Amino acid sequence: MSSGLVFFFPGQGSQSKGMLADLIADEAIVRDTFTQASDVLGYDMAALVTEDAEGKLDQTEYTQPALLTASTALYRLWISRGGANPAQVAGHSLGEYSALVAADVLDFGDAVALVAFRGHAMSKAVPAGMGKMAAIIGLDDDKVVALCEQASDAESKVWAANFNCPGQLVVAGHAAATERLMTLAKEAGAKRALALAVSAPSHTPLMQDAADAMAKKLAGISMNTASCPVWSNARATPLTASDDIRDALVEQLVSPVRWTETVQQLSKQGVTQAIEMGPGKVLAGLVRRIDKNISVASVQSSDLMNKVLGE
Repeated sequence: MSSGLVFFFPGQGSQSKGMLADLIADEAIVRDTFTQASDVLGYDMAALVTEDAEGKLDQTEYTQPALLTASTALYRLWISRGGANPAQVAGHSLGEYSALVAADVLDFGDAVALVAFRGHAMSKAVPAGMGKMAAIIGLDDDKVVALCEQASDAESKVWAANFNCPGQLVVAGHAAATERLMTLAKEAGAKRALALAVSAPSHTPLMQDAADAMAKKLAGISMNTASCPVWSNARATPLTASDDIRDALVEQLVSPVRWTETVQQLSKQGVTQAIEMGPGKVLAGLVRRIDKNISVASVQSSDLMNKVLGE
């Protein structure tokens, strides 16, 4: 593996019941990470991800700390096995917090408490049923942005929320406007306009209350200068100064995730190797559609991690 290694950390949508179950059973460093999260949150994080008996894993305020914990556990296992430190890190939406733990900006315990708070603030910002998110597949980004303006009116608005890869853009906003946008997208030739099972319209101005709450919360959290550049979702630029990172985390809640642009910038720098440091392979799929010059390896199991470490 090259010294110019980038770590990508996934966000919501990468969780699944049973994720990391074998590693939790077999690896003390993974188990200890889950115990640490449990101590902060007051519930059994390992049981949540391995059993999910109450069906909470897909609820935003549980999903977010679960993914942060899983990604941090994999990162710690990677380092403990002699894996190289990242040259740069980037996380998709929630994954930005996992990236900040890996870059020594945030203490893991603080990050767990922060993302649990973030999930709760996001759920509270927009009443259930008022918001909606949808994935638009097969249209140019500019076309979808224009259709968002067309679908919005004074009472009901929709915005581009996640620039995931060319031909895949997630929109979010008021339910009525989002439904209008889905109809317009299909009429404009979209291959699919798919409602997502997420009620909170993330990364839009509707999250302003959550952003205000996060700004107050972040003001009381200790943050260090990053040990390597951390790419900001909201700005699509690498940051290292803690004040910049704090501001960017607040912006992130009300601004679109500029993932396509982030990956393109990394490719322009000559990055060719990356690791998806978390469960699932969502980001690997997106990166492949953005720039085939960047190869993304998965390390979500012991065998996969050993294979990457052996290269």
